[in-house]
Formats: sequence, C-alpha cells, structure tokens
Amino acid sequence: MKVKILTLYPEIFPGFLGFSLTGKALAEGKWSLEVVNIRDFATDKYGSVDDTPCGGGAGMVMRADILGSAIEASHQGGKLIYMTPKGKPLTQAKLHELAKEPELTIVCNRFEGVDERIIEVYQPDEISIGDYVLTGGEQAAMIMLDGVIRLLGGVLGNNESAQDESFEHGLLEYPQYTRPIEWKGMKVPDVLLSGHHANIEKWRKEQSLKITETKRPDLFKKYLDLKKV
Repeated sequence: MKVKILTLYPEIFPGFLGFSLTGKALAEGKWSLEVVNIRDFATDKYGSVDDTPCGGGAGMVMRADILGSAIEASHQGGKLIYMTPKGKPLTQAKLHELAKEPELTIVCNRFEGVDERIIEVYQPDEISIGDYVLTGGEQAAMIMLDGVIRLLGGVLGNNESAQDESFEHGLLEYPQYTRPIEWKGMKVPDVLLSGHHANIEKWRKEQSLKITETKRPDLFKKYLDLKKV
C-alpha cells in the first residue's frame, strides 16, 4: 500500500507509525510513506496557505487554490481522505475497506478547516476518529493508519490474530489470560485450562456478549438488531 500524507507539519511523520509492527512493515516495504508539505505549493514568499474566513469569524481557513494544487500534484490513484471532525466515524469495517486500497492520499486538517470548495471539487472520503476536536488531522491520520496497516497481509504475523478482536463481529473481545495460572489469589478460569475447544469457544462468546452489554450497550443493541434480520 502506498500512503501519501498532505500536511503543514511533515516532520510529525512517521511518528509512532515508525515503531513496532507498523514500523517493521514500513521497513519491509509492506507499505510506503510519502509526506507532502502543503506549504511547498504556496504562491508567496511567506509560504501562506490560509486566510480569514469569508463572512467573518474566528480562526483561519486553508485556501482552496493552495491545497487544491497539493492534491492535484499528489493524488494519482486510490482513495482521497480528509481527516475532519465533520466526517463519518471511523469503524473497524471502514478500516477493512481502506486496507484493500492500493493507495491512500490523506489530507490533514489544520486551522478552522479547509475551504468548502475543496470538498465539492475533489469529493474526499471525510473521516472522523471521534466526537472531539484535535489541533490537527495529523494525529487522527496516524491513528487511522495504525488500524489500517495492521490489517495488511503479513503485518501481524498470524493473520488470525485480528479475527477475534473487538468490533470484528459486532462485539467487544472476550477476556484474555496467560501465566501465571494464579496471581494475587485469582485463578485463570478453569474452562480455559480444560483443553475442550467447544466449551472454550462457548465461554468466550458468552463473555463477549456480557462485556458488550455492560460496557457498550449501544453496540449490544445493534448486534441484537442485526441478529433479528
């Protein structure tokens, strides 16, 4: 997968994506990273990329002509993404969708946002990582990419590792245990030591249902609704 990042702060990348599994995958060529400085497309000696909002208001807005030039020079294929609090919430299903793309071009938001004409002309996939506001889209882009890259073939080592994770089947993941078998007076549940795979799978499903109902009743309701269809 080719990843291109359009940002005002190229020095931020690869950030934490350069470590652990994503960093190893980058070094092995399972994905590539190209960072584009939007200021390189500025038309004045000051490197200006923003201006005051038409109609008044606080903050600054990224100019359509500058950002448009950066997009047209960088985006040759795959999916164009704009990280914005106004986007659709990022989900595990969306991560799987993006992981199938050969190339991702990601625009990182700053200031009060971008000129709306950027959205109208280039029609990017607008994505939000949650109902809150950050100082910029760079952090959001890295979080999204972390979720995408780990789904690429060979990144996790064992591709089955992702199959039982939270959100993969509409439920939160069941509890995990390892050695020591007893710690601070608490023992690993007997069923997990039984070697009876059917009983283990039944226990894990029951635990996933219980945890989801308790911690995320919204997900639990959605799961039950889907089971009725």
